[in-house]
Amino acid sequence: MTSSPAPPPVPSDAPGVRQPLRRLRARGRDEAHRTASPLELFFDLCFVVAVAQAGIELVHSVAEGHAGQGILDYAMVFFALWWAWMNFTWFASAYDNDDVLYRVVTLVQIAGVLVLAAGVSQAFEEHEFLVVWLGYAIMRVAMSAQWLRAARAAEGPERTTALRYAGGVLACQVGWLGLLFLPEGARPWWFLVMALLEMCVPPFAERGHTTSWHPRHIAERYGLFTIIVLGETIAAATVAVKSGIDENDALGELLPIAAGGLLIIFAAWWIYFVVPIHGHLRSNRQAFLWGYGHYLVLASAAAIGAGLEVAVEETVGKAHISTLAASAAVTLPTALYLLTVWALHSRHFKRGITQQLVLPTAALLVICCTFLGHWAVFAAGVVCALSVVAGETLAATRPAARQGGTATRTG
Repeated sequence: MTSSPAPPPVPSDAPGVRQPLRRLRARGRDEAHRTASPLELFFDLCFVVAVAQAGIELVHSVAEGHAGQGILDYAMVFFALWWAWMNFTWFASAYDNDDVLYRVVTLVQIAGVLVLAAGVSQAFEEHEFLVVWLGYAIMRVAMSAQWLRAARAAEGPERTTALRYAGGVLACQVGWLGLLFLPEGARPWWFLVMALLEMCVPPFAERGHTTSWHPRHIAERYGLFTIIVLGETIAAATVAVKSGIDENDALGELLPIAAGGLLIIFAAWWIYFVVPIHGHLRSNRQAFLWGYGHYLVLASAAAIGAGLEVAVEETVGKAHISTLAASAAVTLPTALYLLTVWALHSRHFKRGITQQLVLPTAALLVICCTFLGHWAVFAAGVVCALSVVAGETLAATRPAARQGGTATRTG
């Protein structure tokens, strides 16, 4: 009796093969059925913890009449969160091999964002950035280690790109020490310089070689993070309304804010996901502009929740600001969200001046709602809802244009 020949060995780097350690090689840009991994979803949820902390501190700053300083601190903290998240996302799209070492280093980055979250209160209240810097350093050093690992498995221009990323990340991290030692008045300007340098690293690193990020995967990752941020916005607003009702018995006064806030968030979701966007991400130039623009999309989406909390606190007498200022805390980030989503998404598939003007006009009308007193938030929600209705109606009257825009993205 003859035995059957042994099956050929499965390569250790084959998809679906679990190995403790594998070479960190680039994945294919045309890889089929590429989706977000459970680790990436866990990564997002932990990042939203820090986003929530930044939102809470923004509420306190605005409600106490320190809106200018609060917005500045929020912009700085949110940049650290967004940039670390974005760098991980694009790296994972190109190199995620899901081995043990990759998972461990990613968990280290998660630990870093939790450290950063612990320092958010100090950054806002005492303008002390040591803990924030330490959390950011943990994330960035871990990210640099991932790039060095990718460089070890690469050759030629790809290796040069990976080394440039690793070096750029570490050099910028040293530069951020300025936030700890410079006078308080100079810190915003140093932040601006360092933020610009951080954003120059990817174009510089990929000058001779483009990493193999996956368009569908990137679009999904950004979409999922946007959903999570909008969900955090709903959660924060719900808690604020519940507290106002429980402590002040102000259901009648808070109902318009709750209804308007819900309409704003529902419309924000609808407008972002009305068409797939991955087909627009054909080159690094398009992808970088799209990815960088999401700083405003995500920051404004999170700020809407903070604004709703401020509006609730002003209504029940807890905020030391005017009704106009409380209304602006909701309407201004809402208008910014509408404009940035239009610039990044909608304008690429809308046809004709009428369709193109829907969201910019809605943003202008939302700003005008600021002056409607306690009905401002509700009116802004109605405007957002009507902008969705108008967009869908115009698309239905010109189905060829709508289909053409979508086909451009999927084809």
